[in-house]
Amino acid sequence: MHYFLTDVPERTQKPRDKGFTMAMDKGLSVRQAEDFVNVCGDYVDIVKLGWATSYVTPSLDAKLQVYRDAGIPFYFGGTLFEAFIVRNQFDDYRKVLDKYDMPFAEVSDGSIELDHDTKCEYIAKLAEQVTVLSEVGSKDAEKIIPPYKWIELMQKELDAGAWKVIGEARESGNVGLFRSTGEVRSGLVQEILTKIPFEKIIWEAPQKAQQVYFIKLIGANVNLGNIAPEEVIPLETLRLGLRGDTFDHFLDRKV
Repeated sequence: MHYFLTDVPERTQKPRDKGFTMAMDKGLSVRQAEDFVNVCGDYVDIVKLGWATSYVTPSLDAKLQVYRDAGIPFYFGGTLFEAFIVRNQFDDYRKVLDKYDMPFAEVSDGSIELDHDTKCEYIAKLAEQVTVLSEVGSKDAEKIIPPYKWIELMQKELDAGAWKVIGEARESGNVGLFRSTGEVRSGLVQEILTKIPFEKIIWEAPQKAQQVYFIKLIGANVNLGNIAPEEVIPLETLRLGLRGDTFDHFLDRKV
């Protein structure tokens, strides 16, 4: 930091297990990726190449090398996994992970109907190859999953070998954990936290108000995902109480 301030919450240091920021790359160019890691690399723990953008992204190898050189792990979005599964190409998907030397993989079923035991089997198999992130929740705004079911699904996926579970919100933040307006389903979130440790969950929270909610509820070191590259620095200031939305939250004394 460039200067000293009191009453700033202590942030965990990379590599960290909590206070995790997952940034969403929706098609950055190589040059944009270089600029991104130059500015934000200290605050990004992992980059997700959103949904199946990697299928059409030019200079993919060169961009992934930018992230490798910056020491930032990356993975392809869960929709790509689903695209392979719905075509009965799981072995091909595993070959893709090897081809690009992927350290992580996301297992999701937000766009397809997948028996949960089968999903857990995929998690277990992939966990032998890479570190698995599993996503819970549907991309269908009309599909409402009750809290007890979220907890059951999350726990089973952790037991199957997922390193962390991701709470679904899409890149827009208006499904899954959130209402169509972007409002947090606060009762759902708080009930999940009665059973699943907060450090085991990455909450997709692309909107500022959503980020503020989780920081105030859980603290500066909550795991947040689907953060746009240009929002990584603003998010870090929210975590530290250096933006109006969280300005008073961490102060021991009020002016």
